Amino acid sequence: MALDFTLFAQYWPILLHGLLITTLCSAAAAAIGITLGIPLSLMLLSKPKLVSSPARVYVEIMRGLPALLVLFLLYYGGPSVGLSLTPMAAGIIGLGLYSAAYFAEIFRGGFLSISTGQIEAAQMLGFDRRSIVTKIELPQMKGLILPPVINQLIALVKDSALLSMLTIADLTKAATQMSNETFAFIEPYLAIAILYWLLNTVIAYFGNRLKTEANAYR
Repeated sequence: MALDFTLFAQYWPILLHGLLITTLCSAAAAAIGITLGIPLSLMLLSKPKLVSSPARVYVEIMRGLPALLVLFLLYYGGPSVGLSLTPMAAGIIGLGLYSAAYFAEIFRGGFLSISTGQIEAAQMLGFDRRSIVTKIELPQMKGLILPPVINQLIALVKDSALLSMLTIADLTKAATQMSNETFAFIEPYLAIAILYWLLNTVIAYFGNRLKTEANAYR
């Protein structure tokens, strides 16, 4: 059966809107994941068990659950505990909380790569913990953590396909709508496959550029 390429021209506004929603949700979820991942990684590295144990429990639970289950618990289970979120908010927060566990492990590995001698020297010079993290550790471990961070961002974009299960009009939802209205299957999912690939290719491209720049300053 020949492909009907006229469907692409007919449904490009819906596909473009789906791409925009996917990009925005993925970016917002990544921002949450990275923002939470840094303090989580520092908690994991803390010597007091009172600090490190809760972080370890969180990370292990999130890494052991399917992302879809986290989204369902947050959106459908939230109202039972007084937490009512819109589908968009639940999707972004859910993916952000889920990815935070993976980002935490990436950052933990990065922090461990910094020699203790540098940390001790900074402490002797009067640097507080925040200054040590932002001015010494993060700049040095940038080149090391960028590859796994980029891989996690790409995985996050792929996981964003689950947002359609919350009725969010992302790329996957656009393909479903297109398929339901035209009874076509190959064309809709081929279209979003290309768009997902392009989006992840852009992420990988800029990630590689950042990695090259980071290694140049090491």
